[in-house]
Amino acid sequence: MDPLKESILTQIIRKRPEESHKGTFGRAVLVGGSQQFGGAILMAAQACVYGGTGLTTVISDPVNRSALHARVPEAMFVDWHRSDWIDSVTESADVILVGPGLGESKDNFDLLQRIVTHQKEHQWLVIDGSAITLTAKYPMTFPYPDQVVFTPHQMEWQRLSGLPIAEQSEAHNQQAREKLGSIVVLKSHRTQVYGAQSVENPLGTPAMATGGMGDTLAGIITSFLAQFERSEETVHAAVYLHSLIGESLAKDRYVVLPTQISDALPRFMKQYS
Repeated sequence: MDPLKESILTQIIRKRPEESHKGTFGRAVLVGGSQQFGGAILMAAQACVYGGTGLTTVISDPVNRSALHARVPEAMFVDWHRSDWIDSVTESADVILVGPGLGESKDNFDLLQRIVTHQKEHQWLVIDGSAITLTAKYPMTFPYPDQVVFTPHQMEWQRLSGLPIAEQSEAHNQQAREKLGSIVVLKSHRTQVYGAQSVENPLGTPAMATGGMGDTLAGIITSFLAQFERSEETVHAAVYLHSLIGESLAKDRYVVLPTQISDALPRFMKQYS
C-alpha cells in the first residue's frame, strides 16, 4: 500500500483567482445533528467553512440553530423538518455530507434516503457516522456510486462491508470497496483510503484521539471536494492535511481538539497554495 505524501497538497490546493466570488469555491450542504449529538454537525460545519467552501448550509434539528449561528455565523441553516427547503438547498449543492450526529431513527433514514435518491449527476456525497450505519442496516441504491465517499471507522466498516475487524486486510477491504463502487476512507491510527488505488496516511498522533475528530475530517473532505477538483486525489489531500495539522499542533499540546484543527486550516492551506 502506497503512503500518502506531502506533495498531494500542492497538487490539489490552488491559489485563489483574483476574479472570484463565493460561488467560485463551491456549495456544500451538511446534514446531521440530532438533539443529542448537535456538536458533531457544528464541528463538521466549522471545518467545511474554515476549509474554504464558498457557501455552506447546515440541515439539522432546529435545536442547533442558535449554536450554529453563534459558532459559525458564516453557515446558513435549514430546519430538517422542512422538506421543501431541503429540496431547494440540496438541488444546487456541489457536495452533500450526511451523517455527523444524524441519529438512526426512521425519520433520519427517510431524510438520508431522500438525499441519496435525489443525487444529481454533478453532485458528490460524503456518507459519515450514523448515515453509514443506516446504509448498512437498510441497503439503498446510490445513483452515482463513484461519486460517493464513505468515511467509516473500523466498526462502521464492519457493519457496511460485513468484514470483522480482524479480517479487514488490504485485499479484503479493496474487494468490499469494489462492490460498493465508491471511495472508502477507513479511519484508524493510520487511515487508509480505498478507491482506484489503495493508499495509507503515514501521519497521525494519539493527541488527536478525541470525540469529533472524524466529524472534522468529514467536513474537510466535503470542503475540498466542493472547491477543488472532484477526484480521489482531492480526498487524499484532505485526509493528509487533517493529520498533518494534528501532528504539528501536537508538538506542544498533550491533546489536539478537532476545533483547533479547523482553526488552523486557513493558515496551512495558504502554505500549500
